[in-house]
Amino acid sequence: MDLLNTLVDKGLRRELPTREEALAVLATSDDELLDVVAAAGKVRRQWFGRRVKLNYLVNLKSGLCPEDCSYCSQRLGSKAEILKYTWLKPEEASQAAAAGVAGGAKRVCLVASGRGPTDRDVDRVGKTIEAIKEQNEGVEVCACLGLLSDGQAERLKDAGADAYNHNLNTSEATYGQITKTHTYADRVDTVQKAHAAGLSACSGLIAGMGESDEDLVDVVYSLRELDPDSVPVNFLIPFEGTPLAKEWNLTPQRALRILAMVRFACPDVEVRLAGGREVHLRSMQPLALHLVNSIFLGDYLTSEGQAGQADLDMIADAGFEVEGAGTSTLPRHRSEAAPAAAAGGCGSHGGASVCGSGSGSAGSADEAGCGSACGGCSGHAEPAAVAAQAGAGEVRPDLVAVRRRGAGTDLAPNA
Repeated sequence: MDLLNTLVDKGLRRELPTREEALAVLATSDDELLDVVAAAGKVRRQWFGRRVKLNYLVNLKSGLCPEDCSYCSQRLGSKAEILKYTWLKPEEASQAAAAGVAGGAKRVCLVASGRGPTDRDVDRVGKTIEAIKEQNEGVEVCACLGLLSDGQAERLKDAGADAYNHNLNTSEATYGQITKTHTYADRVDTVQKAHAAGLSACSGLIAGMGESDEDLVDVVYSLRELDPDSVPVNFLIPFEGTPLAKEWNLTPQRALRILAMVRFACPDVEVRLAGGREVHLRSMQPLALHLVNSIFLGDYLTSEGQAGQADLDMIADAGFEVEGAGTSTLPRHRSEAAPAAAAGGCGSHGGASVCGSGSGSAGSADEAGCGSACGGCSGHAEPAAVAAQAGAGEVRPDLVAVRRRGAGTDLAPNA
């Protein structure tokens, strides 16, 4: 297919596709799906080989958020039966993080619900970062605390944070339909603050909220302009008790096409398969490894994920390998361009020619409540025989399991 040959050539040269080409990827048929995956896989292997980076979420503060993000189980007015607790102590968070690191994670993502941190919260998270790094030599730490005020990104960096996550989630045109208590511009501002402080910026999207192909391309191209080092791709988990509980719009084929489009648009950036993969990709998860180079290990913020050992088995069975702590995640041209690369090679601004201009003309703020963070409030799949029956448009609340283990509980975490 001429389109795919063109996209592969562009991806290998770090040349960005046109909007029309990105839309064409989303419009390909199921008969063409394996060709699309194979083409995007060539680009992925050029820049990341067969390495898969593992990340681990620690929910520092769960629920009771004042923001109204429609997708989030922690939102204002949510009736989802999730865990609710206030800040974990540094030693509790460090213990939770250690489980993920023991499972192979090289990055720990610290998430807290709320609009954004107070200065006291930043101090608290700083102590938590210190505790985690004392216990786990070389681990990367990404904070995801919502909207940042002036000076807070610098303080987090001084405390040892390597990265900051704040997702754009959807297109600017549709953002007001999803959230009304803060704006798209607020999110942009927070990502810009992270960049300016020398933190590695992590910002992504949520697919499956009823958006159009044009919306998906819009948000990816906005991310491209922001030039984050990491782009998490979440797939909506329609939690019962949230406004989007009936939005079951994705099929495994659709999810794979979205991931391929993101890879073509951001050829040499860490593309992370995040919340919702178990529910929406189901038995086709291994195919996604040909498109992404990063996943979350274990559970998510408020819902369960695939067993950690199952993730490791999937990676090995698909012919991939877990990225080691001493290996740079990003290609050399990005990691060397960043003045403050993290222990694993993550930089704060990899260069204008890569995945966007880096002009900072668009940005974001984390889900100011759910911390949508790297992974959103999603996850968990039922047995494959049950899950395979779910299709686009079907309401399947049985596929969503609320997290009842790990941080905030007395039960061992899933890692």
